[in-house]
Amino acid sequence: MAEFDLFVPGRVCLFGEHSDWAGGYRRIDSNISMGYCLIVGTNQGIYAKVKSDSDKLMMISTLPDGHRIPMRIEMEEKLLLETAKQGGFFSYCAGVAYYVLRNHHVKGLVIESYKMDLPIRKGLSSSAAVNVLTARAFNYVYDLKLTKRGEMELAYLGEILTPSRCGRMDQACAFGRVPVFLTFDGDNMEVEELHPQKPMYMVVVDLKKGKDTQKILADLNACYPHTKGKVSEDVRYYLGRVNQEILVQAKLALNNGDAEAVGRLMTEAQRLFDQFMMPACPEELVAPKLHQVLSYPPLQELIWGGKGVGSQGDGCAQFVVRGSEEQKELMHRLPPALDVECFELTIEPYISK
Repeated sequence: MAEFDLFVPGRVCLFGEHSDWAGGYRRIDSNISMGYCLIVGTNQGIYAKVKSDSDKLMMISTLPDGHRIPMRIEMEEKLLLETAKQGGFFSYCAGVAYYVLRNHHVKGLVIESYKMDLPIRKGLSSSAAVNVLTARAFNYVYDLKLTKRGEMELAYLGEILTPSRCGRMDQACAFGRVPVFLTFDGDNMEVEELHPQKPMYMVVVDLKKGKDTQKILADLNACYPHTKGKVSEDVRYYLGRVNQEILVQAKLALNNGDAEAVGRLMTEAQRLFDQFMMPACPEELVAPKLHQVLSYPPLQELIWGGKGVGSQGDGCAQFVVRGSEEQKELMHRLPPALDVECFELTIEPYISK
């Protein structure tokens, strides 16, 4: 019986949070702006060994705190669909398996996740990583010949069966550590791999606070497609024209390996996000700890800039630092001062094959 060892990272949305679902509204009105975002896989992720099973879906997951959680379910469409809709950590795995079973001749699957160093519910797409891992496991074990785009599609379909209701950017963690530029036009998504000319050193900061992503998404979606009032108009303006202008510059800067420009754009993106997006969901987007960390004086000499991660709120922050030594210093300096946890993120330069 063949066994495969897989790794799927989380993802950091460097720029363009919320633009995936916002661009999706073009399916009903082409006058709405297209969405653009720039993402990269994290250094952290999920490590798993996978193999076939005769008739069951089994997942044994080791969470970041070391706890091991088992799941076992018959490979039957009705049971998988019910499990997906119930929510919870294993709903993602069941949702993907449901779509695989509907569209391919497969039996069961065993996924033993023996290590997970990716923070959960912090805007780093831990759920999408589970989805992509499940899709990739079926792909490898049953030789489904799916491309990365195919794995992404299965992962997305599986997740929207759950209460998560994510956008399409999260599953781009299927591309691993390669930064990608995504364009969202209704139900269509274009993916462009970027080729950084120099390494870029970053730090992702778990703020160790809670946030209600579902409320953020509900409040911002309430501004679409044509809700009247300044708050809604500002949200559509930011996710349209403002986001496009920032992303065009960020794409060029990242490809050029210009860390200073990327950091400066992050700071500007956060300023404009606060101005145009925060009023739509102030309970979550005021994010006092995020802003405390971003503006913490002892960090400023180490960084080029920074912003929130994911849906924003008090989940995670991200910084572009001035070099590898500054990366180490920030990770040493910040946690004891503000009760946070830091994760290294390095965007590697492109090497032609």
